[in-house]
Amino acid sequence: MTIRIARPGLLAAALLGAPLSSCISVKAPDKPIEINLNVTIRQEVLVRLQRDVEQLINQNPQAFPPKKP
Repeated sequence: MTIRIARPGLLAAALLGAPLSSCISVKAPDKPIEINLNVTIRQEVLVRLQRDVEQLINQNPQAFPPKKP
């Protein structure tokens, strides 16, 4: 009588992984998680400045003459 295992790799992984399952622990970090959002704020400031500059140029065309080709 011969016993045939359909997936020997899966069986081997389960047998080798069983002792390691007790080593895994999950705990909360001691320090709070800090997310840095400086990039988003900087982009918003640049867009606002660009709009302000465009309005300034449109309001004072004599101060900012167009470039000649």
